Amino acid sequence: MARVKRGVTSHKRHKKVLELTKGHRGGRSKNIREAKSSLLHAGEYAFAGRKMRKRDMRRLWITQLSAAVKAEGLSYSKFINQLKVKDIKLDRKILSDLAVNHPEDFKKIVLEASS
Repeated sequence: MARVKRGVTSHKRHKKVLELTKGHRGGRSKNIREAKSSLLHAGEYAFAGRKMRKRDMRRLWITQLSAAVKAEGLSYSKFINQLKVKDIKLDRKILSDLAVNHPEDFKKIVLEASS
């Protein structure tokens, strides 16, 4: 069996890792061992961050809705309950967008829900 020299393969793999850790501080972007560790942690943070973003956006929508509904003289929880009772199927993202960008349309929805 022929001898396999792995210099090219490992160099390619190292280059890939170092390219991905470009922008990390100090040895985390220069030393392959530290860079690999840094890359693994960065991936974990990125994964968690994608989940956190969904939570944060929902919290933002609820806050925007709450403020808009309060201006109409209702509480957020009563408004959401009325939407369910009246079978108005708009999610918080859409309602929040309407409240921020199209307040007159949002007022119509609030009137429809509270009547």
